[in-house]
Amino acid sequence: MLGPTVGLFERLGRHAHEPLLEHVTGTVRFDLADESGRVASWLVAIDGGDLCVTREYRDADCVVRGSKAGFDRLATGEDNAVAMLLRAEIVAEGNVLLLVLLERLLPGPPGAYDPVPAARSETAAR
Repeated sequence: MLGPTVGLFERLGRHAHEPLLEHVTGTVRFDLADESGRVASWLVAIDGGDLCVTREYRDADCVVRGSKAGFDRLATGEDNAVAMLLRAEIVAEGNVLLLVLLERLLPGPPGAYDPVPAARSETAAR
């Protein structure tokens, strides 16, 4: 069974184009450490709203480091990136605005209203 983090990155990778990020270009690399200290990297490349997700380890405009367990909470909507940054549960270097913008695609708290489908339909109608 796949964990929430793997599932989230796989869902992001299936987005051909994301209207909410149409004016965004950059790369975000997530370096996530498991309980044994092994680090897995995920790279999210955004090019005018087009998303590409790989397991590539390379330079990125924003690098986010944290635990896989913490990121599992982000992937399920139990936590959010800005709060985790403020609590120093994750560390971000470089263009942190990319992380904040990418957070638009992360799930909200369980049971919360999700405005993303409405925003996507409004953008598509334009």
